[in-house]
Amino acid sequence: MAANLFKRIGFLTPLAGLIFVLVLVNVLLILGNQSLRVDVTERQQVITQGIQLEGLHREIVGALASAAVKHNDEQLKSLLATQGVSIVGSPRAEGAR
Repeated sequence: MAANLFKRIGFLTPLAGLIFVLVLVNVLLILGNQSLRVDVTERQQVITQGIQLEGLHREIVGALASAAVKHNDEQLKSLLATQGVSIVGSPRAEGAR
């Protein structure tokens, strides 16, 4: 009877060790997954902020281009050109709408 008990213990001890190792691997995977989630969340925030700022960027560039054409400002036109903004049009005559 004692030999049968030792066989069970001999079988259960390695099984318990394997389960312990699997639990440790699971904990490590959970921690790694959490750090990846933080990275993805930060990137998602940057993308969202970029989308929100895109409209403001367009308004600023439009206002600068309008001012450059209205005042025939060559420095402002060249600044916009260096940023890839091409200005098409000529200043309107005074009083024209």
